[in-house]
Amino acid sequence: MSTLYHTHAYEYFTRNRVVLDRKRGDVTGDGKLDLVYLIGNKADAASEFADQITLVIQDGHSNRSMTVSFPNNAGYNARLFLGDFDKDHIPDILVSIDSGGSGGYGFFYIYSFKDNRLHKLFDVDTYNNEYKFNVFYEDQYKVSVSSPQLDILFIIDISTKGPDYLSQYYNEDGKLKQPTKGEVLALGALSPIVSNDKVTSFDLLAMQRIIGTINADTLGYVDNLLTWSGNQFTSSRLLVSILGTKLAVLL
Repeated sequence: MSTLYHTHAYEYFTRNRVVLDRKRGDVTGDGKLDLVYLIGNKADAASEFADQITLVIQDGHSNRSMTVSFPNNAGYNARLFLGDFDKDHIPDILVSIDSGGSGGYGFFYIYSFKDNRLHKLFDVDTYNNEYKFNVFYEDQYKVSVSSPQLDILFIIDISTKGPDYLSQYYNEDGKLKQPTKGEVLALGALSPIVSNDKVTSFDLLAMQRIIGTINADTLGYVDNLLTWSGNQFTSSRLLVSILGTKLAVLL
C-alpha cells in the first residue's frame, strides 16, 4: 500500500482515468462530510474493466486529498461502501473489486481514516492466507472440508449428485476409486451485515466457494462471520452452507 497527499483532486486525472464510484461521509470524524472515490484507467468509456484503481479521500475541512493504492488494483465493478466496522462510531471505507473470470474472486480492503490517519483494517491477501482449507473426497459419497490451522472439520454429503457424477469417483460399493481432492477458492464475497440490531456498527460475512475437481462443480460455500475485536477482525461464526436439491431426488 502506498499513500500520497495532494491539494486538488483534478491532479489525478488523465484522458483515460475516470471516476468508478464515489461516496460522501465523515470518515475523519471531524463533523464535516468528506469525499471518497475510486478512480481507474479504462480503455474506453464502454469498458467494464479498469486498472490502476486508486482510492482517493478528500478531507471536507481542508480539501486536502490522499491517494491510496493497493496491490490488486485491476478488475470489474470497483465500488465503495462507507460504514463503521471498528466500532468507533466513524465510517470506515470498504473497497471491493471483482476479478472477473470463472473463479469469481474478489479483492477487498477496509481502511479507517479517523483524524486523517490511514489505518488498514482488512486486507484480502492476509485473509486468504489465514483461512485455508483442505478438501478431500471420502468413502460413501462424502467430502471433507477441514482446516488443521483452525481446528475445524465439515462433512458434505454428495450422495444426491447422481450416478453419472458419482461413478467418476466411486465404485458401486461407495469406495473411492482413487484419492481425489477438491478445493476451497479464495475469498469471493465480503458483505457488510448488521448481526445485532442494538449496535450501529457492521460485521462482515466472508464467503469462499467449495468446488470439486473442476471449477464448475460447486459443492458449497464456507461462510465466515467476522467481528471487530479491538485490533482485528476475528471469526465469530464459521460454517459451511450447501446447495439444496429437489425433493424428487430423495423419493
